[in-house]
Amino acid sequence: MKKIEHIGIAVKSLEVSNVLFEKLFGVPAYKQEEVSSEGVKTSFFMNGPNKIELLEATNSESPIAKFLEKKGEGVHHIAFDVEDIASEIERLKSEGFTILNEIPKKGADNKLVAFLHPKGTNGVLIELCQEIE
Repeated sequence: MKKIEHIGIAVKSLEVSNVLFEKLFGVPAYKQEEVSSEGVKTSFFMNGPNKIELLEATNSESPIAKFLEKKGEGVHHIAFDVEDIASEIERLKSEGFTILNEIPKKGADNKLVAFLHPKGTNGVLIELCQEIE
């Protein structure tokens, strides 16, 4: 893992939260997109070298909808930038971590992604991200 790639925050409304984070950081979101396969719309903000991803559910079966129902708005995951996601998945499996999707899938912001189950990471959902070339 090279660095924290971004911090994901579950929100009820991107429209409302985008205004809040624009005020907070003094800049607008640099990118918005929908990831239909995950039932989510996202906005990305830069704050210095740090990236924040806001996530809004697009349907009631979305993992974000379920998170919001259980926990409300707040930090959803921490994503780490990796060089080779397939080998990192294998390394983490050999260390005993539970991988939620062993085959990386296309995520937001031009990334391949995989997630570690939070039960094995002190309750924190960990996302692995590799830039799609």
